[in-house]
Amino acid sequence: MGALDRKIQTNRTGSVKLKLTQGGRPVAGCAVRIGQKNHKFQFGSNWQDDIIRFARKELNGPAGEQPDVITKLYLDLFNQVTLPFYWANFEPEQGKPGTEMMKKLASWYSSHDIALKGHPLCWHTLAPNWLLNMTNDEILRTQIDRIKRDVSDFAGIVDTWDVVNEAVIMPIFDKYDNGLTRLCKEKGRIELLKIMFETARETNPRARFLINDFDTSPAYDILVEGCLEAGIEIDVIGIQSHMHQGYWGVEKTERIIERFERFGLPIHFTENTIISGDLMPPEIKDLNDFQVTDWPSTPEGEERQAEEVVTHIKTLLSHPLVESITWWDIKDGAWLNAPSGLIRRDNTPKPSYHALKDLFKGEWWLKPSEFVSDSKGEIEVKGFLGEYELEFEGRLQRFQIPSTEESEIQIDLL
Repeated sequence: MGALDRKIQTNRTGSVKLKLTQGGRPVAGCAVRIGQKNHKFQFGSNWQDDIIRFARKELNGPAGEQPDVITKLYLDLFNQVTLPFYWANFEPEQGKPGTEMMKKLASWYSSHDIALKGHPLCWHTLAPNWLLNMTNDEILRTQIDRIKRDVSDFAGIVDTWDVVNEAVIMPIFDKYDNGLTRLCKEKGRIELLKIMFETARETNPRARFLINDFDTSPAYDILVEGCLEAGIEIDVIGIQSHMHQGYWGVEKTERIIERFERFGLPIHFTENTIISGDLMPPEIKDLNDFQVTDWPSTPEGEERQAEEVVTHIKTLLSHPLVESITWWDIKDGAWLNAPSGLIRRDNTPKPSYHALKDLFKGEWWLKPSEFVSDSKGEIEVKGFLGEYELEFEGRLQRFQIPSTEESEIQIDLL
């Protein structure tokens, strides 16, 4: 077992002592079946158009329809999804947001035990063009109203949000004019973030709110520090790791995590990509500037990707502050036409998909197994933190291994 594996065992596994009773009395020698149902750690992807089409079909058609190939692959591996609340797409015409359809889609994912995150509430990219006809004061009021509306409408459905996305570059963004860059230039980053976060938290105090950025330089570290010093309550630090120009490696990944661990906040790796074809040229500064019509996945690249993906995932899981990883996304070609998915364009899984499934649903998973209680009616279950299910005489009961500390649970079999 390597160093990363040992850290994962230390930080991601625990044990629970089950006390089986009937009528309050211990039951010795009782055979039950116990299996894992979900990981506490969230491993997900962003929405996928093929899956959205299937979800809509299932929502509008007869119940019990069999999932298509990519939907099944998604549900077999992931337990989290990032839903698209890009303002320009979600509300292309002012006052007509796509709330009802998004609620239906969120309900579909939830019915499959998929945790939900909304992305994003405030972002200069994909800000609606109709903001450009407003003054900065009007843009600010409209942005605040947007946050209040969406966080309120989805309270209890989507309770994790990227509040402000990519704020490091926001006031100096010069690719095209947009209302939020104008606003950020006037207000400054920290003042804008303070307004956005306070608005979101006042609207739903029980939700979790992230700051999120692709900039992993000290500029992001300094921004987070400035926000916290200004009293902005940030629940989670989001870090993007798009590796179109090559895998970061363990040392760089750990160095970036160390830069932010001093804040003591949970860390989510919100957008992860590793290429399974030729790499993007290193001289490209803005990944969006690399536009190609054909960027194929290759057999050699897929083998390399599988090795690098496993190492990257293990590196992240080995650190106790990292709570969530989102792949961007499950299928090739979703962003910049890149072969960055775990599934090819023809919906066949790559070696990286199989390697991750072997971990999350194999090595890191307790398959249904028989356990027999001892003379005290006790069973010790060891495994990865998450949700488990006990079966006895056809009846099912859920329980959790909640933390790395040993816990005790009484289960009455009546």
